[in-house]
Formats: sequence, structure tokens, C-alpha cells
Amino acid sequence: MKTSASGSVTAKHVPQRTCVACRRVRPKRELVRLVRAPSGEVEIDTTGRKEGRGAYICPERACLEKALKGKQLEVTLRGSISSANRDKLLKSGIELIGGVS
Repeated sequence: MKTSASGSVTAKHVPQRTCVACRRVRPKRELVRLVRAPSGEVEIDTTGRKEGRGAYICPERACLEKALKGKQLEVTLRGSISSANRDKLLKSGIELIGGVS
């Protein structure tokens, strides 16, 4: 917490992001970041610092599957995703979130 010039306490700003699948707004740290790397490959960004265009999803299997099934993820990342890349993302995403729905 910060103290303002008048002596009152202000809360620290928490960045908010929207899940591309369910459209819920949550704190950035609670979401999983997907990134389209400069090579065009889409991957899970566990650090939140990889270079490229990013999109966020809830750490839930239903959101992961919905994001990979529809076109919204492609629109958000501004590029197409191959079926092999989708399969790889689904497999690694399920391993990351533990298969919880």
C-alpha cells in the first residue's frame, strides 16, 4: 500500500485482463498467458514476459478448450493457428492446469 501526499492509504493497482474464452475480467496473475511468438508459433507463456502478441485465458480446462476451438484466439493474436499447434497447446495446457475444469 502507498501513502498519498495527504496521508491517506491507497491500494496498489492490480492489472486486469479478460479471458478470451469466457470474457471474465480477472487479475492478470490469475490468468494463463498465450503468446504468438515472432516465428508465428503460439505457446504458453509461464513467465508472462515472452516477446510477442499475448492473450489470456482462465486456468480452467473449459476455457482452454473453448479458446482453442473457436476463432477468438486467432483474432486476439492476429494470426492463424495450425491444428498441430492447437493440439500441442491443448496437451501442454492440460498438463499446466492439471486437468481441472
